[in-house]
Amino acid sequence: MTELLLTRRAGLGLAALGAGLAAAPALGAPKVDFVSKIDFKDPKWNRDTFVRLDADLDPTKEKVGWIKGQAMGVRPNEAVRPLFGVEGFSVVRTKRLPDGSWRRMLREIVFYRDLKTGQLMDSWLNPYSNETVRVVPIANDPFNFTIGEFYPDPPSYGGLQTVKPPKRPYLLDWSYGPEDTIVLQTGINMMYPNALRPDKWPRESSGWMNRVSEHFTYVAKREDVANPRLTHVPHVGSWSRITPWLPWMLMGQAEGHVVYNCSFFTVPSVAGVATDVREKARAMDAKWLSAPTEDYGPSLSSLENYARFQQPAPVPVGWTPPVPPPPAGPRA
Repeated sequence: MTELLLTRRAGLGLAALGAGLAAAPALGAPKVDFVSKIDFKDPKWNRDTFVRLDADLDPTKEKVGWIKGQAMGVRPNEAVRPLFGVEGFSVVRTKRLPDGSWRRMLREIVFYRDLKTGQLMDSWLNPYSNETVRVVPIANDPFNFTIGEFYPDPPSYGGLQTVKPPKRPYLLDWSYGPEDTIVLQTGINMMYPNALRPDKWPRESSGWMNRVSEHFTYVAKREDVANPRLTHVPHVGSWSRITPWLPWMLMGQAEGHVVYNCSFFTVPSVAGVATDVREKARAMDAKWLSAPTEDYGPSLSSLENYARFQQPAPVPVGWTPPVPPPPAGPRA
C-alpha cells in the first residue's frame, strides 16, 4: 500500500456523540451529491466515502479531528522507550471540484505532554543525551490534497518527494468487520530528500534522506456508510507513524527513530478539544481554531516546516550524537 494517500488526523466515535454529529444537513444548507451505495470496487464510492470519513462533504461545515497517544524512541540494543504524550487537533473543510473530485483543506497542530505530570511541554529532558531541549509542536498550515477517481501522487513536500506511481483507480483496502462494521486500512511509505540537510543542521538532521511511514485504520458502522443523508461518517480509528528523530530532540544522525501510536476521533467543535491544547493553540495564533476557507500552499510536513521556521542549534565543542549502548552480555 506504499502509494496510498492518507488522511491527516481524522476520526469519530461510534456512540451517541457520533450520532449527533452526523445529523442531516440543516435547512438551507447546500445539497451535496455523493455515492452512498456500498461498492468496494467503485472508484467513485471509494472517493466519496473516504472523504466522508476524513472530512465532511458539506462545504459549510468544518470537521474537527482530535488525536491522542504516545511517541516512543527506538534504538539498537535496548527496549523501546516511551518518550512523551502526543495530543492535538486538526480542522478541515472540503470543496467540490468541477471533475467531481474533492479538495480537502486542513490545518493541524499537535503538542507533546510530559508522561509523568501530564503537562504540555515547552522543554524536555532528552534521556538519550541528558540535555534539556526546546520542544517544537507540529504546526502544519495547510496540509491539503485532492481525492478523485484515481490515486493522487504522494505529497510533494515542496518538491522534495518526486515519486509518481502509475495512474490507478482509487480502490482502497476495505473489509467487513464484526458487528456489522466496515474497516478501512490505508497508509504510505516514503523515502525522500531531507529538507534538514546535515551540513546546515548537524544537530537536527537525521541524514540526507527521510524515511517516513504513516498508517491508519478506520472502523465505521455499515449502516452509517450506506446512509445517503450523512455527509460525515462516524468512526473510530488508530494512527501510527515511523519517523526520524524529531529535529528538536537534537539527536543528529544517531541510530534509531521515533514511533507514534495514537487514536483519533471527531469532536463537535474546537470547544470539545482539551482546554489546555485548545488554548495553547489559540495563544500561538487564532487561525488554528478554524479550517481554511480557500485553497493555498505549499502543503508541507512538520519536517519541512521545521526547516522553514526554525534555526540550527549551536554545535558545542566536541559534540557527538548520542550513541546507543552496546548489546547486553550473555546472562549468567
